[in-house]
Amino acid sequence: MMDDLWYSTRLFEEVPIRSLKDIWDSQVWHYLNWGGRSITHSILQLCLLSGETAADILNVVVMALLAWMVCVTAQYKNLMAFMGAVCLMIGCNANWKMSMFWQSGAANYLYITLPVLFFLYCYLRYLEADEVKEYPGILWWMIPLGVAAGWSNENMGPAVWLMTLLVILMRKREKKQIRLWMVLGNIACLAGCILVIAAPGNYVRSVEAANEYGWLWNCFLRGYAESKALLDYLFPTILILLCLLVCSKGVLGLKTGKKNICLILTALISWGAMILSPHYPDRAAFGTMILLDCVILSIVKDIVRARKETGWYLWTGMAVLWLRSVYFLGEFLAIGWGWIR
Repeated sequence: MMDDLWYSTRLFEEVPIRSLKDIWDSQVWHYLNWGGRSITHSILQLCLLSGETAADILNVVVMALLAWMVCVTAQYKNLMAFMGAVCLMIGCNANWKMSMFWQSGAANYLYITLPVLFFLYCYLRYLEADEVKEYPGILWWMIPLGVAAGWSNENMGPAVWLMTLLVILMRKREKKQIRLWMVLGNIACLAGCILVIAAPGNYVRSVEAANEYGWLWNCFLRGYAESKALLDYLFPTILILLCLLVCSKGVLGLKTGKKNICLILTALISWGAMILSPHYPDRAAFGTMILLDCVILSIVKDIVRARKETGWYLWTGMAVLWLRSVYFLGEFLAIGWGWIR
């Protein structure tokens, strides 16, 4: 629907894409005339070229991989945690249809958040442990991964770049070894950020979408968009997180941890970065929500390990959220099948 119909063509002419060359030509035109998200829209056009069945399968696989990556980042890897990550992803989603089931939205948010989170995790895992086993060949694949993370979208890319830079500075301050891949990955991420933000198409599009409001009114509208994101789009996730923080830190006296603090700061930056955008759609909160989901699962892990009897209460609450997720999916299918008119 919507943008899917346009991206299934060569963009600059009403001819369906039929090859990788068509996708290349389309993305060159897109970068120069419409926007800089070349990686996400290349993924989108590849999905559209592959067909609906392949896209359906890939959507489910990527959703499962992202849920597992949330568990890995939270260092809470079991079936219950995985189901918790899935229900948080759907049940707290400001617009799960547009960020996960609409193919254009899935490419821009669901798909690209996976490499972004993995890139960030590669740095965060060094925060609370001096000796960490490095991934094989990380020096070679960290550069393209960094470019992909930075070139993802306009708010998540800069947020992740700043946080990886902070991790490097923290290690320098603590006089710990700064590995070469950390520096190269951070530089690659910065390059990706520049590529997505400085795309000529962004300026062309901003001129076309220019409004007649004064600067004061524009400031008000952007402040309103930020407030709506905080108190509407992200509110369920933030509410769950705050309740868990009160329980873990206020009641049980558990430490929040450097990793969780960095994830919260990254989420805060990704939310705040949207003040520079004239439009803050609800689906753009997806990446910020995923970062907070990692913190939620990490705190749940700490609480359950400290007080095992609390596990049933926490997972009962998660089951209620799962019911909300199933309701969304059931409603979607019922409308699609014509059961609800």
